[in-house]
Amino acid sequence: MRKRDDEKEKSIKEAVVKLTLEEGFHGTSISKIAKAAGVSPATVYTYFDSKEIMLQVIYREYAEEICRFVLSRVHYGMSNHQLIEGLIGSYYAYIEANQEIFSFVDQFSNSPSLVGSCSEIDGYTKIKQLVADLKHREIIKDYHHENILAMIVQPVKAIAANNNITRTERSELLQEMIEMIKSTLLVNEK
Repeated sequence: MRKRDDEKEKSIKEAVVKLTLEEGFHGTSISKIAKAAGVSPATVYTYFDSKEIMLQVIYREYAEEICRFVLSRVHYGMSNHQLIEGLIGSYYAYIEANQEIFSFVDQFSNSPSLVGSCSEIDGYTKIKQLVADLKHREIIKDYHHENILAMIVQPVKAIAANNNITRTERSELLQEMIEMIKSTLLVNEK
């Protein structure tokens, strides 16, 4: 049995993300991934049994990373306004710092045939639990959790992906969006 190497595994994951963004899931083959990672196809199979499993494993790893990042920046000691700002701001910060990884996760999430075969992301479950708790504690209004998450996620993605404006303009849009979301979601505006 071949020995696993963390650097090789990292190179394979980076190649998967890069090639998937350039060529799509179907255009990305094991041989292309191996070549881009500087390893043999046999080495890729040391880490992953198939291309589909590889995509799922990498998607889950990075989706969990995004959720952990967001959740690590909010806590119940924050004011209601700070909680909303923390959720939105940390999500935006992750996207800004990790655009390729975020684009890979976003592309994968929008592929029902791929994401449908993945089990629930633990971090996403924790974010839904946080939203449920915020509703229960009457911090945010009792809207359906999917609408609340869409209200937070979709505008942030749109702002972060807008390359036709400067970083300063994106920051200004984000601040305005945070205020709009707070006024829509928070039970008390205090």
